[in-house]
Amino acid sequence: MLISNRVRQLNPYVPGEQPKDRVYIKLNANENPYPPSPVVQKAVIDFVQKNPEKLGLYPDPDSLELHAAIADMLNKSGGVLCRARVEGGEVHPSDQDKIPFTVTPEMIYTGNGSDEVLSFVFYAFFDSSKRFVMPQFTYSFYPVYAGFYNIPMDQVPLKEDWSLDVDEMLSRAEKNQGGIIFANPNAPTSLGLTRDQVRQMIKKASSDEIFIVDEAYVDFGGESCIPLLAEFKNLVIVRTFSKSLCGAGQRLGYIVANPELVNIVTTVKNSVNHFPLDAVAQVSGKAACGDVAYYAETSRKVAQVRDDFYNFLCDKGFYVLKSQTNFLFAKHPSISGDELYQKVKAQGLLIRHFNTPGIEDFVRITVGTAEQMSGLKKIFEEILRG
Repeated sequence: MLISNRVRQLNPYVPGEQPKDRVYIKLNANENPYPPSPVVQKAVIDFVQKNPEKLGLYPDPDSLELHAAIADMLNKSGGVLCRARVEGGEVHPSDQDKIPFTVTPEMIYTGNGSDEVLSFVFYAFFDSSKRFVMPQFTYSFYPVYAGFYNIPMDQVPLKEDWSLDVDEMLSRAEKNQGGIIFANPNAPTSLGLTRDQVRQMIKKASSDEIFIVDEAYVDFGGESCIPLLAEFKNLVIVRTFSKSLCGAGQRLGYIVANPELVNIVTTVKNSVNHFPLDAVAQVSGKAACGDVAYYAETSRKVAQVRDDFYNFLCDKGFYVLKSQTNFLFAKHPSISGDELYQKVKAQGLLIRHFNTPGIEDFVRITVGTAEQMSGLKKIFEEILRG
């Protein structure tokens, strides 16, 4: 009886495989195949070399300079990097992605990766007395947090085409009055709702309910809901540096919301850890936001390689969803998801297979460099011939 009943009931999140027995090409964890910008690398090295004493001091607990940098990045890019225009070193949002107001630092909250941010969002806005609504197949950390905070959830099955069942989600949200969360584009299915579809959802939902949209993958081709913050005060948008900003190792995540909701999440943070972001993470984050052109280019390259590999999978008889993310969700009629995963792994490359009933035939393939995906093409061709 040395542990609490709370711990006995936990069901921890299982991340993508991180092998230590040999070196693999990792296309299983939705990491970015490109390194951070040279500007980021230089900023971190300069900070450590020129300011070593700051490693022994507490960092800014509110990350104010980083918040200003994130707001500036969003205003420049429109919140979707792969479509941002780079002209003469200047970055401009595409017409599709222009934000009809100026994002301010007061609208930003940052934490140790979007996972910690999501944890605080769950604590701040979902209640143990009401069921919140989420898709049946989505980011698998949502149920973990629901269990951690003892929050009941209502999981809505996806439609036959693997898209979100918007009408059913709204119907259950009206009944439960506990709020809604979903990833857009969704994981692991890679499909997204348009901004107008989300707008219509929020319009139909109660203004007293929280509406959380997780935009971890939006920079690769989705539509950001940041422009909707001008219309809806109950909207919280969660984003991350881990995917499009090549920063999975930096552990930086953030929300964009109206300042009142940002202050609520900040209150939660200050009740857990007053110094969530270390000094080096803040330096690297600011530097990344200052080199939007680099990340717009890498996001474009990922999207182009993804579309090429999508066409390859279709030509090879795969059923594959049309991705708006940095990964592809696919299955083949002649080989199981687990068998495909095992045979690819035997060739020194990792993709993701879920044993979850309902999606066990699928594999999720992170988009790597053009060279990495060319190697995977050859492996797939050999497996299918065999």
